Amino acid sequence: MIAYVTVGADDIPRARRFYSAFLPALGYKLSEGPEGLSYALPSEPGTPPTLPDFYVKPPFDGEAARAGNGAMVAFEAPSQDQVRRLHAAALAAGGTDEGQPGFRNAYGPRFFVGYLRDPQGNKIALFSCNPNEPGRDD
Repeated sequence: MIAYVTVGADDIPRARRFYSAFLPALGYKLSEGPEGLSYALPSEPGTPPTLPDFYVKPPFDGEAARAGNGAMVAFEAPSQDQVRRLHAAALAAGGTDEGQPGFRNAYGPRFFVGYLRDPQGNKIALFSCNPNEPGRDD
């Protein structure tokens, strides 16, 4: 099981604006400290945390943050409409488009996805595979 994902950022306020445009809508709560941003899914007291957490931090080595070539973080939304809305919100919050929301022939008929880059260049996917919504071939 993946416990957490961390991406680097040199401009934390800019990263906060981007990630806070869509992660709270997916249930993530933000806490911020001197080490950066921590987005976590809520869990009931006395129960294990709901994973994975998502962290945005300056690199520990003090060097400039760089996006990983071939690395991507994907967040699941409950509906195609929410993928569209969150993709638009993330673009308005400083992201760049890497692929408008829609179906892709390379994936299953219900995989609806939009791609973005955060302000640092990290690739982000927002997707839905809701079986109660129309698929690519419907």
